Amino acid sequence: MSDPADRVSGVGVPAATVRDESADSAGNCPGLSGDEVRRITLYAQGFLGAGARRGGVAGVLRRVSAVQLDTISVLARSHELVAYARLGPVGRDAVEKAYWPAKRPQTFEYWAHAACILPIPDWPYYGWRRRTIAARGQRWHQVSEDACQRVLGRLRDEGPLTATQLGGAKAGGPWWDWSEVKIAAEWLLDTGRAVCVRRTGWRRIYDLPERVVPGGLLDQTPTDQECLAYLVGTVARALGVATHADFVEYQRLNGYGVGLRSGAVLDEAAAAAGLVPVTAHGGKRPVPAWADPAALAWLDAGGRGTHRTTLLSPFDSLIWDRKRTLRMFGYQHLFEPYVPKEKRERGYFTMPLLAGGQITGWVDPARDGQTLVARNVFLARPAAVAPMARALAEAAQWVGCANVAAERVEPAPLAEPLATALRALG
Repeated sequence: MSDPADRVSGVGVPAATVRDESADSAGNCPGLSGDEVRRITLYAQGFLGAGARRGGVAGVLRRVSAVQLDTISVLARSHELVAYARLGPVGRDAVEKAYWPAKRPQTFEYWAHAACILPIPDWPYYGWRRRTIAARGQRWHQVSEDACQRVLGRLRDEGPLTATQLGGAKAGGPWWDWSEVKIAAEWLLDTGRAVCVRRTGWRRIYDLPERVVPGGLLDQTPTDQECLAYLVGTVARALGVATHADFVEYQRLNGYGVGLRSGAVLDEAAAAAGLVPVTAHGGKRPVPAWADPAALAWLDAGGRGTHRTTLLSPFDSLIWDRKRTLRMFGYQHLFEPYVPKEKRERGYFTMPLLAGGQITGWVDPARDGQTLVARNVFLARPAAVAPMARALAEAAQWVGCANVAAERVEPAPLAEPLATALRALG
């Protein structure tokens, strides 16, 4: 049982570390312990092992398959933090250029776990999702086909344009009160008649797929079942091992015209993707899952490597599934920007500390001039002091801060050791 303080901090008891061979002895799928599932996931996500830095930012995207976008920027925007967490202090300009190169697009934006940057070779396999949205006739707003035709006409005649260049994103009311051209542009994006492969100043640049998506990809029209198998495969490679619930949550698969309730459709897709059936332990009870053969081979070869010590964006794909995060790390993930300040338990943009393959604390950071301010810090144990100090110092240097100041530290007796460790790092 976890300590009462853990229920406040969100850091509890990690998954079991002893492999359970009962599945093998029963003649069923190979069994993976909770510790093995966690290590395979850290390896697959790029936080463990020598190959984690291979390919730079583009390699990170290929590895995790989807990088979530969000408007909130504290130390940096989340898509930058995802690359930083795995690669260390890579140049922020380099991150932007890797996601959105000036020539030869390498990515496109679309709906996966949420609004995400996706590798452009995956374009055909979101056709299932585009077709399903088109069949509904709308998403959040009523859309005018006349407005769509006007937007398409301008894109054909004038080239790639932002919503501002098309006539403005807002209709004059709250932020969600979109203008007609913004509604049309987003609908065209949803249904694949337009595409975003670049941004400028955080603004989407809308373009025509036939102009920027390679012809070999545009010509591909995989079936819904082929799309599902492909996406299930990307999830397994991104997580190493995935249950039915993991597949659905990572790619938000529900609601796109394929019945997933029984799990049989997902099992067929996983088998078609070449995945290996396993039994995953570490939760309340063993559950059937599917593993990436390459991740299993890494585990069978010893599964060794150096762990990354870093702060994680709350939108990082390692932890965006709260149930899986709790099951794997014993960590209760909270996201509180939209909670009134006086009701927040941890802070505005809480970033967990990943160290030694475990989540051993969290921090709510902010910037004040040249100082990175750790407004709230929680350390699960004294051994987390040094990793937290290193993670804060590295993050500060990356975003151009010269100092780190910790304001409120829990448990309180660890405040001075943390300050001492930060001073020693300069």
